[in-house]
Amino acid sequence: MQPILRLEGVNKSFGGVTAAKDVSFSVPPGEVQGLIGPNGAGKSTLMNIISGIYTPDSGKVFLEEKDITKVAAYTRARMGIGRTFQTPRFMQRSSIRDNLLLGTDLADQIGYLKGFFGKKGKPFDEELEELMEVAKFTFRWTDKIDSLPFGQRKLLEIVRSMLGHPKVMLVDEPAAGLNHKEIEHAMDLLNMAAKQRGIGVLLIEHSMDMIMDMCSNIVVINFGEVIGQGSPEEVSSNKAVIDAYLGGDLDD
Repeated sequence: MQPILRLEGVNKSFGGVTAAKDVSFSVPPGEVQGLIGPNGAGKSTLMNIISGIYTPDSGKVFLEEKDITKVAAYTRARMGIGRTFQTPRFMQRSSIRDNLLLGTDLADQIGYLKGFFGKKGKPFDEELEELMEVAKFTFRWTDKIDSLPFGQRKLLEIVRSMLGHPKVMLVDEPAAGLNHKEIEHAMDLLNMAAKQRGIGVLLIEHSMDMIMDMCSNIVVINFGEVIGQGSPEEVSSNKAVIDAYLGGDLDD
């Protein structure tokens, strides 16, 4: 299957610190791929390189085989790269609905008022209702963002990214700070994004249960370098991965 996203020999250093060293991997459409490693391994740096916040010192980034290495971050968003963050980022004094509409506007390039309709003509409210049902939201759209608890805001970031109809979603630690039920809802949303909508999902997560349950393929990095890659079974039995990150067999 043709990858939707591909990194080829990406390198990035900050002073004398190497954050990415000859990193190559791809993300296929319609699948959730994990990106794991110890704290400081370079995971967020790679997310920033893919989304256009950082430019690699060398190497290339491709979206649907188009070289986007030097393309601006806002252009990449319009081309179909969506992202969530460890700490949710919203316009705090605006309503939930306005925040979601703004995200749709940025991704679709169709204007704020036209954002009431999706790319394929589906009404915005109808699509939002579907996603809210999956996330089990019970708040009103007119509520302010800052009235929501942290876990609800993190789920809402996933919903906002999906409303933008991305080709790729970069999802950074969605389970952090969520309770058990909220984690289930986050997994339901990401599975919906991949399996029903064909979106390629690149998932950073420290919850190994979530990674092993959701990911068809996992890339493991340490000190900016890929030390293992493969299925959950292959990664969990890789000695280099166990020594650097897992600390022992998952069964142990």
